[in-house]
Amino acid sequence: MRLIYLSFIVVLLFSCKKGVSEFTIKGTISDLTMSQGHSGATVFLYEIEAGGGNTSLIGTTNANELGEYSFKFSRNKAESYIISVRKGGYFDIDKTVSFSELSIKEDNVVHLSTTAKSWVKLRFINTNPSPTDHLRYLKQKGKINCEECCSADEQNLIGNSDTTIYCINDGNATYSYNYWVLGTTISGSKSVTTNAFDTTELLLNY
Repeated sequence: MRLIYLSFIVVLLFSCKKGVSEFTIKGTISDLTMSQGHSGATVFLYEIEAGGGNTSLIGTTNANELGEYSFKFSRNKAESYIISVRKGGYFDIDKTVSFSELSIKEDNVVHLSTTAKSWVKLRFINTNPSPTDHLRYLKQKGKINCEECCSADEQNLIGNSDTTIYCINDGNATYSYNYWVLGTTISGSKSVTTNAFDTTELLLNY
């Protein structure tokens, strides 16, 4: 009887240990531009070591046709985890999940979303130039807070201007700016919808 009881305790301990030692992170990645799942995207899971800060890749998977992904991995002494999503023509996703946010009792659901890339070709042509001409413009709508994004601060063009500037934007989204030619009554706004995966010109003659 005692042997049976000890065997039961051993089985119970191993069962508990198995459950406690694993995390599951899963969710859906949405393609907001096309209003569908981000199918075919490559999803990476990185672990940031507690204390030392070393980062290691612990898993890679591909989102299915609905944009769903899932990871099941050992519960180690970690500070946090990074979910990274990559697909050509789309903005990257890097989502940090702290260790303290994760549960061992249930699946950890992390939904993510991204958009297709597009570009606007800003073209400025001074049709009757003078060395003192001063064009000022300020972005009103457009992609912000990314490495490739054009500045949201006021921009200035002086004198004889025939200038082209490329700015990245969310696909199928509006890009617009207000402009003024200082010292004149010339002012207004320009706007365009930038096509996903393509470049759309926005021309200003002044």
